[in-house]
Amino acid sequence: MPSRSRPAALAPVGDDVLPQREYRTVHGYRRAFVRAGSGDPDAPVLLLVHGIGDNSDTWRDLIPVLARDHTVIAPDLLGHGHSDKPRADYSVAAFANGLRDLIGVLGHERVTVVGHSLGGGVAMQFAYQYPSLCERLVLVSTGGVGREVHPALRLVSMPNADAGLLLLRLPGSQLVGRLGGALLRRLGTDIGIDAADLLRVFEAMPDATSRTAIVRTLRAVVDWRGQMVTMLDRAYLARSMPVLLVWGDRDPIIPVRHAHVAHAAMPGSRLEIIEGAGHFPHHTEPAVFATLLAEFLAETDPSDHDMEHWRDLLRRGRPDEYSDARAALTEETIDAATRSAT
Repeated sequence: MPSRSRPAALAPVGDDVLPQREYRTVHGYRRAFVRAGSGDPDAPVLLLVHGIGDNSDTWRDLIPVLARDHTVIAPDLLGHGHSDKPRADYSVAAFANGLRDLIGVLGHERVTVVGHSLGGGVAMQFAYQYPSLCERLVLVSTGGVGREVHPALRLVSMPNADAGLLLLRLPGSQLVGRLGGALLRRLGTDIGIDAADLLRVFEAMPDATSRTAIVRTLRAVVDWRGQMVTMLDRAYLARSMPVLLVWGDRDPIIPVRHAHVAHAAMPGSRLEIIEGAGHFPHHTEPAVFATLLAEFLAETDPSDHDMEHWRDLLRRGRPDEYSDARAALTEETIDAATRSAT
């Protein structure tokens, strides 16, 4: 699979499609989201779902461009950004329920879901739980493919390790973080590619309530051994749905080899690897990402959910053709891949 190089920068847009932050109360909790679009009530809807610790700001460069031809909704997941941060269920399934409820409140019937990292796992879960609501699925550096994940996430998932996040609020910690990120970029490291985004995510946790919500979210999907939630056992159910996988070839958080495993587990999916990008390809290379997404939307038709076909797939179960993808994620294979990467 050839990597995608960089096209020209994003073209400017008019004020009519600039995003606006809005709020809705659902089940007693205030949910924040950014919405943009031309105002056409018949425009197709794009639902953009951010990763763990992040918020709708991760899509800010893309939203005005995508809103030329679509209604774009980018929520802050519960416990993130400007949304409420209650003591609540922060599982992937609960986030999928929240997306369903939000688009219902906003009056939309069907959406194309674009999910990054944890948001990719949430998007996949949304497509599994509510296939009749999902037209297409776009997974960006998505979680839920295999155990392998950056050691820092494993560390934070451990008991009492969240106390270490308090260090992020000490005087001078942000300056140290910026200087460290600049050094990592100058050294050409993979983590340096994402340093600015990672620092932005850390700075979005200003208080104990925010930190607690993020840690609860992380512990729902990661433990000391790595990712513990997988999408592979049900990936075959998406075979009748257009699926786009996008990855950076230098992703230090969820390595690009996971992209190939996901692609093998979802025959008919489209895989695009962005050259020189890390874990946030939609943010660091927005022009490339916008081009890939526009091509995918133009060249695919929305999924037309067929309940009888869905039932037939469930009865037949996971086909043998997925065994190779499953085998690629044995503990021995992942451990070997991790050793070779280090």
